[in-house]
Parts: sequence; structure tokens; C-alpha cells
Amino acid sequence: MPGAALKVRANISALLLATALAAAPSLASAQGDEPGSFDFYVLSLSWSPSFCAAEGEGANPRQCGADKSFAFIVHGLWPQYESGWPEYCESDEPQRVPDDLVDDYLDLMPSPALIGHQWRKHGTCTGMEQEDYFAFLRKARERVIVPAELAGRDAASMVSPDLVEQRFLAANPDLDPDEIAVTCDQRFLREVRICMTEDLTFRACREVDERSCKSERALMPPAR
Repeated sequence: MPGAALKVRANISALLLATALAAAPSLASAQGDEPGSFDFYVLSLSWSPSFCAAEGEGANPRQCGADKSFAFIVHGLWPQYESGWPEYCESDEPQRVPDDLVDDYLDLMPSPALIGHQWRKHGTCTGMEQEDYFAFLRKARERVIVPAELAGRDAASMVSPDLVEQRFLAANPDLDPDEIAVTCDQRFLREVRICMTEDLTFRACREVDERSCKSERALMPPAR
């Protein structure tokens, strides 16, 4: 019967498609999420008061308590592909960051939870040991000068993301516009992201730059 034959062929096609999909690699593995396999780094500097204001009452008190006055902090150092990025790579290193190592980096990343999360999501993909990753993160942070007029803001103000970028370019003469992105959400100025090679030379990163804030103005809460 023609109808029965068509139904059998349809069932066979569906089975073959399901088998092919099951055998196909995931997007992550097809992209090559292997430790040490990436193209460059992004150093992400977060305006901590924006994070704390956005998180509200649920904000981490280690970073956002009433007695804290953090300005730009290190959000993370992220391995990147030219398009996309690896994350949560398999590693022989422990998932947990030891307390003594955490203590060494609280001046850059004031929350142990943030330090642990950044290691698991991004540090594991560098192919480095924990101590080497965080030491490299510190070197990357030292590579960037935060403009003095941005570091100590003690009053809330609406700012131009383009002007924030210009301030960073002026403070870092070897940094070019296509090597930095200033991000925002619907209200707050959130991060400054700077792209670097493995030897910490600034480099262009089109995909990161294209994600720059498109708003003309964004709120920068005070660092208290």
C-alpha cells in the first residue's frame, strides 16, 4: 500500500536523523573547547557600584556591603576565539580555589565567590595551573591604567560610554579603539573590556568591540 510505504520510509528517515544528531559533536566540542586552545584574552574590568546597584539586596556583601567602596574591579580574564569563547573546560586542576590563593587576589576581585566562578568558567580553559592563571591575571590588570578621573567617582552621574572609552585610550596610549569595549545594560555602565594577546599586548577584537554600549548615556553610581 503506497500510504504504508510512505509511512515506513518517513519513520526510517526520522530514525536516521535522530541517530546522526546523537552522534554529532556538541557545538562546544565542535568549536574546540580544549584547555589552551583559543585566540586571545579579554580582561574585563567591572564598575563595581553598577553591579551592586543592579543586584540590589541580593548583592554579595563581600563586594557590596555598606562599608565597601570598590571602583573598577577585575571581573575576569577570559580566553576568547575570534568568534565566541570556550568555557567550563575539563582540567586536571581542582575546581575549588584554595583559601590562601583566594586571599592573594581579593584586592583585585573582592569576592571569593567571584574568584571561584571565574576559575571554573574561564581559568580552566587557559590550560594553566590555578596559581599561574591568577598570577597572569594580575599581570594583565597591571597592564592597564585606569584613568584617575574614573577611579574615584564619589557621586552618581550620567556618563557617555564613548567618553569613558576615550579616557581609557588617553591613559593607555598604546591602546586603540578597536581593542576596547565599554558595556552597559538598560540603565548602568557595567564594564570595560580590553583585548590582549598571550604576551599581554593589546590587540583588535572585532566581535568584542561590536558589543560595546550603544546608549548615548549610562549611569555610573558612586564608589562611596
